[in-house]
Amino acid sequence: MFADLFTEVLQAINRNRLRAAATGFAVTSGIFLLIVLLGAGNGVIHTLEKNSGSLSLDAVYIFPGRTSKPHAGYAQWRRIQLENKDGDLAVHVAPDNVISISPALSQSTVVMTETNKVLSASLNGTDPYFLENMGYELLHGRFLNKIDIMEKRKVAVLCETLVERLYGKGADVVSKLLKIDGIMYRIVGVLKDNNSRYNTSVMIPHSTIEAVYNKRRYVDNLILKTRGLETQASYSVFEKAYMKVMSAVHQFAPDDPTALHMFGGGANAETMSVAFSAIRGAFWFLGILTLLSGVTGVGNIMLISVRERTHEFGIRKALGAAPWHIISMVILESVLVTTIFGYIGMLGGIAFCEYMDYAAGSSVVDVGMQQMQYFQDPTVGIDICIEATLVMIFAGAIAGFFPARKAALIKPIEALQAK
Repeated sequence: MFADLFTEVLQAINRNRLRAAATGFAVTSGIFLLIVLLGAGNGVIHTLEKNSGSLSLDAVYIFPGRTSKPHAGYAQWRRIQLENKDGDLAVHVAPDNVISISPALSQSTVVMTETNKVLSASLNGTDPYFLENMGYELLHGRFLNKIDIMEKRKVAVLCETLVERLYGKGADVVSKLLKIDGIMYRIVGVLKDNNSRYNTSVMIPHSTIEAVYNKRRYVDNLILKTRGLETQASYSVFEKAYMKVMSAVHQFAPDDPTALHMFGGGANAETMSVAFSAIRGAFWFLGILTLLSGVTGVGNIMLISVRERTHEFGIRKALGAAPWHIISMVILESVLVTTIFGYIGMLGGIAFCEYMDYAAGSSVVDVGMQQMQYFQDPTVGIDICIEATLVMIFAGAIAGFFPARKAALIKPIEALQAK
């Protein structure tokens, strides 16, 4: 019985190939555009996730700024300079939240290898906590330790980018000597790049850079290792309290928005999570609208199909065909066309996402002295593609049911008189 019904449906599709193609185009385009939109959305989200991945979610970053308003006799646009002791103020404000403090100092420099290759670079003084706070991964050797800080050792850590520029890609540089402003340093480790501005920097103990370049008081920025500040609310309480203490020490208004620049990884993660959900939701919304347009197209074309075959259905009913038989024919035709062309649309969408990944997924843009990927992994999981296609097939069945029901309810005499 089903084989005969299936044969009749195939014959009906073959007799109306143009109509079937029009229905298939609506289905194919709907699935194709849904998968492409989701792939593009994933490309945007993955890029944002990777470019923000260099920030530890339990760290607070503090940078100096300039005052935006006069205060206590001081003029507007006065530069605020961070000091080593400002980290201790954070501990005083929130002793239960601040675990460690990493001061960071920088200095433009010229580096020279043992083979006399010269390169301009940035020299950054930091401490052992820097590795975790900035989300770096150690590839070779070791990072700076407490003994390096205490003894002001002349040791250096480089990232992959700088190693490649100085020695070549994949070079083994641990234990090699590097001359920095005429002073020899021993390379002790190599870090994996993570889209941070430090990828092209030489990292040495902050105590060493303080001694060599006489930077004993001021620091460029502070990185605080924290706990309990993972939400926006808890971070805001800490920020307000710290700004109040800092404003008293550095003489700026507590509500001055530009005197200090602070941001917390945990609080930002909460904000970014909301932003990512909004982006993903927007692409899903556009994709579902596209899918609905395809379903509407299937419904309209099936309605036209039923209207054209009214006379045929009348003859079938006059010969004793049951209403369910006519309904089954129309629904099966809708499902069959939706399945075939939905599968084609799914394959086309997957192929196009792979092409986007191939053409732009590894593309980078230069940002200052570093490179950043701007469209990463714009692909969609096969499970999502299959689910979208199954939803389209189900929607196609629903779209075919209502025209089929209308055809099944028509009286034979009315159907035979239809033109």
